[in-house]
Amino acid sequence: MIKFTDPSADPDIIDAIEAFCRKELAPRAADIDAQSIFATCHRPALSELGIMGLNLPGNYGGAGVDPHTLFEAVALISGACASTGSMITAHYLATDSIKYGGDDRQKTRWLDAAAKGTNLGAFALTEPGAGSNPADMTATATRTDGGYRIKGTKHFISNAAEADFIIVYAKTDMTAGARGISAFVVEPARGGLQVGPPERTMGLKGGHVFEVALDCVVPEENRLGPEGTGFRTALRVLDAGRLDIAASCVGIAESAFSAAIEWAKNRQVGGEPIALFQGIQWMLADMATDIAAARGLARAATVKRAAGERFSTEASMAKLFASEMAGRVTDKALQIYGGYGFTRDMPLERYVRDVRIMRIYEGSSEIQRNIIARAVLG
Repeated sequence: MIKFTDPSADPDIIDAIEAFCRKELAPRAADIDAQSIFATCHRPALSELGIMGLNLPGNYGGAGVDPHTLFEAVALISGACASTGSMITAHYLATDSIKYGGDDRQKTRWLDAAAKGTNLGAFALTEPGAGSNPADMTATATRTDGGYRIKGTKHFISNAAEADFIIVYAKTDMTAGARGISAFVVEPARGGLQVGPPERTMGLKGGHVFEVALDCVVPEENRLGPEGTGFRTALRVLDAGRLDIAASCVGIAESAFSAAIEWAKNRQVGGEPIALFQGIQWMLADMATDIAAARGLARAATVKRAAGERFSTEASMAKLFASEMAGRVTDKALQIYGGYGFTRDMPLERYVRDVRIMRIYEGSSEIQRNIIARAVLG
């Protein structure tokens, strides 16, 4: 079978994560989905491997891996258990917010524990009425004695019920649009938050998402950067997050592809394996090409990211193509399985359900096309 792994990734780290995924994550993925078990059940083992801080530099407790290795790690984890991948990448959004928007004191205060997995993070940007335009958010952060009072509602917030800190984006200036958005570290232990029950989602049933109502006071030292810089921070975080989504899509697609190959080799129709049928071969060829193309776009982004260059357009391209590719690949894999693929005894229907949200997460496919078109048009 074709080996797709990025040759620039650290082989020792990838081998360790691959073994963990095979032994721990993949065997429990079906139960986590069927019973909607929150994927934080894997947090102790993930922390021991250093995965909770894989996106962070070594001076703040992280593993300090390169973008190629990070991409492969997320792909492997998501391919084994997409719910676990969702929980981890939501944690990365939170810690990236501090990494990009915080000062040294804030990084020292929150990132070390987050990298160790002692503390879990959540990222609260999305609102019920703001859609794909964060500038329309209505959450406010009003100055009060020694800090800010944050009021508003955030929706579809991964990890919120168990988070030790939540990065909340709110407007400190309601008249300035996106330039009025600021970012804050909100600690649920201080009170002032109401987290609803987990949403009943179609897929990623172990990657719980919640609505969060806020009416809380945070000290001024919990603001990340000067007032009005939150949107810039969020854009940098979302660039990285879109690469994480691309990696998740590639991982799930590769798992579906591998399953389809094995099924095609072993499934007998008319006394011969269906892998000998040209129709099946063409489907597998299209799937392999789709995955390779998604990886090529992702590598263009990771190369730029590794070089410290801006990679916003490349991240949007990678996320757009990978999320739509994963839909095609998982659907073809289920088709190759035939009626068996439609049953819950096989993982195919779970792959199909899990990837559907990827065309919406971190900016929908339509938003990615807008970003790419702006870059094309200058």
